[in-house]
Amino acid sequence: MELGLPEDIDLIALHRENRNRVFDGFPNAKGEIALFQGGKKFLRYDTDHEDLFRQESFFFYLFGVNEPGLYGALDLAQRKSYLFIHKPTLDHEIWCGKAKTLEEFSRIYGIDYVRYTSEIAAVLNELNVTNVHVLEGVNHDSGSAIERLSFEGDGAFKFDGRVLLDIMSESRVIKTHLELALLQHVNNISSKAHIQVMQNCRPGMFEFQLESSFIHFSSFHGGSRYQAYTCICGTGANGAVLHYGHAGAPNDRRLEPDDMCLLDMGAEYHCYASDITCSYPANGRFTDSQRAVYNIVYDAQRAVEAAVRPGVEWSEMHKLAERVICQGLMDNDFIFGDSVDQLTDLHIPSLFFPHGLGHFIGLDTHDVGGFPKGRKRLEGPGLSCLRINRVLKANMVLSNEPGVYFIEALLRPAFSNDQLKSHLNIAKIEQFMAFGGIRLEDDLIITETGCINMTRVPRKCSDIESVMAGQPFHHH
Repeated sequence: MELGLPEDIDLIALHRENRNRVFDGFPNAKGEIALFQGGKKFLRYDTDHEDLFRQESFFFYLFGVNEPGLYGALDLAQRKSYLFIHKPTLDHEIWCGKAKTLEEFSRIYGIDYVRYTSEIAAVLNELNVTNVHVLEGVNHDSGSAIERLSFEGDGAFKFDGRVLLDIMSESRVIKTHLELALLQHVNNISSKAHIQVMQNCRPGMFEFQLESSFIHFSSFHGGSRYQAYTCICGTGANGAVLHYGHAGAPNDRRLEPDDMCLLDMGAEYHCYASDITCSYPANGRFTDSQRAVYNIVYDAQRAVEAAVRPGVEWSEMHKLAERVICQGLMDNDFIFGDSVDQLTDLHIPSLFFPHGLGHFIGLDTHDVGGFPKGRKRLEGPGLSCLRINRVLKANMVLSNEPGVYFIEALLRPAFSNDQLKSHLNIAKIEQFMAFGGIRLEDDLIITETGCINMTRVPRKCSDIESVMAGQPFHHH
């Protein structure tokens, strides 16, 4: 594959268009600016070990600069951009190399004016600013508040945090054509990396070798220095751990011949994320039981992909996936009932599919904008984990990731629940307690009439077996 960005993705134009969207959110601005503080460098605890810096996403959306300690501003009335950088020091030149000049920052990133951070207050005074809009609020996924902006001389100015977060979040939800091209590019990188891992997967390997293979391919062949999130390489029973791969479960199990593998991995390029999950047998051949569970999830994913379009509530897509999974579990004698309606009313499918169907994707893997004003998290098993509660619009980008898992912590209490146990084939489910789980995750662009699936990996069981046997994969 070719290294670097396709020629038609102009990064300066991408961030200029992002800024223009924010300018458009303040049509009657007078004496107003929006001020942003970029990310800071982080040291490991009390040491001088510096973690690899990655820019704060709102800041990167507007300015495209992946360096720590910067500030940026938008003159909302004049529609001009400002970047504030640190004055270079001899120490910096010795250890980090020659610093870019003010003029170089302006040219490389397409910023109208570049000044030093020590001049922020002076610039605001020069512009006769009467209102300084800042980001203020809480991330819906993490519950973490945005850090309060501060700079030398900030006490002389009044900060207004009432509207900027909503305007910028809504701007980030609807992608531009250049953002869509960039998201497709990083999806191509991650899709090819997943296929590489799939082709090299063998019993006897360790999960961390699958992780290493993905990271190496996406970096060496795709130029992705960052991963969008920690690789989840769950094999066997580990596939039932939704966010396996953390420090306490560090992708360290050896693959057995009869294992299913659930690999949730996505590269990042120019701070834009991909999020792809593949599930397949470690030995390259599906057993009848593996195929049966896999096809339940496959049918749910395909049903959602066929149904999404502008005007649809995302929660209805979750319910659609849940119903298809419910029917599949009934057809394969995992659960019993008079109807899908009866079993979904009892929330039985959520015992096997306990997470939300998907989330927005962009500069963050779980991107902003899932809960616009007036919308809150839904209630109830499964739905309460949904990271989006809104109507779909064209040029939104989101994940489609149904799954079926055998999670003891959910299933064993249900075995003794008088309302639920008569609907569960306990003997059969017990046989699958070491199975783990299956998740299939694609990244979709909502179009005017439906969607485009950006993810290009084998999904049919026959295609997976062919690729794992060494055959090339041809995306249809």
